[in-house]
Amino acid sequence: MVKRTRYLSKRPKSNQALHQAPGTVTYVGRKEQVETLLEVIDYNADNYERFTSKNPEDAFQFEEEDRTTWINIDGLSNTKEIEKIGKYYDLHPLIIEDIVNTNQRPKIDEYKDYFFIVAKMLYFREDGRLENEHISMVLGKNYVLTFQEAGGDVFNGVRERLSQAKGRIRSRGADYLVFALLDAIVDHYFIVVDDMSDKIEAMEERVFDAQPKDDTILEIQELKRTMLRIRRAVNPLREVVSRIEKVDHDLIQEQTLNYIRDLYDHMLQVSENIEIYREMTWGLMDMYMTTISNKMNEVMKVLTIMASIFIPLTFLAGIYGMNFEYMPELGYKYSYPVLLIAMFFLIIGMLFYFRRKRWL
Repeated sequence: MVKRTRYLSKRPKSNQALHQAPGTVTYVGRKEQVETLLEVIDYNADNYERFTSKNPEDAFQFEEEDRTTWINIDGLSNTKEIEKIGKYYDLHPLIIEDIVNTNQRPKIDEYKDYFFIVAKMLYFREDGRLENEHISMVLGKNYVLTFQEAGGDVFNGVRERLSQAKGRIRSRGADYLVFALLDAIVDHYFIVVDDMSDKIEAMEERVFDAQPKDDTILEIQELKRTMLRIRRAVNPLREVVSRIEKVDHDLIQEQTLNYIRDLYDHMLQVSENIEIYREMTWGLMDMYMTTISNKMNEVMKVLTIMASIFIPLTFLAGIYGMNFEYMPELGYKYSYPVLLIAMFFLIIGMLFYFRRKRWL
């Protein structure tokens, strides 16, 4: 019996969110026991401060005009804490509902005083599973809120640039920080797609192997499902970046839009790569079936050639194996060796004929 290996994370069920009034805050996700933890980074070109806390109110003290505050919230299952943060920043109830619903599709909503962005972070864990993590962002005046299901993300590079004042990020505003976060997500899309290309190429070699394993079909199916999940995460975010590129809002400066346009080009590139590898993945099954069919045809060809050789030999043996009383050849002294020699040359002649026809 073939053991089926799953590499994908389980999808959170959303039954508990059904039949609820719009704006009802109900957590939909996989990590219900994760404690809410805040990471606060407050900075400008000359100063940098970072701390962590379990109390959301500790993050409400940063409101200086000349500084930018990034508040990263890990853990969504405690909806009361999320609502407290949303109330302080005057977030719409529908936004809070989407923050704690990890099934939400990537999107962007524009409000008077802030933007709300939903994206999916993709990365492979050490055990080979594809992690698809929901992340929500709120871009306001001088602040950025990010909400994640649990600790662990793709933003360590952004944190390092902020702490060490690398590049221009400390001298830019909150809109540039959102760009940097989205850029980190897209960079990991490239990493994930490159890893998938390696897996697809390795699977192609296995498909053409002389003796493919029994679980090859199942692993091809897993590759197809993984590519589908990647596509579902990437393509909607491409639309989000496209909308940001065309937006006209005071929260997004013109100089930041130049970087957003470059980010959109990256999104187009990764989307094209996904479509290419998706087609390759779908073609793996056809390649596998074709390879198996060709190997079966080779076996049948060998069996057919062997049968073709033994049919005339069996015919001759059958003639002289009949028990008729009057068969002149049976009384001939050299009948047996002559028959063996005739059979031998018949075999040689047939092999020569098959070789000439390129059947061997």
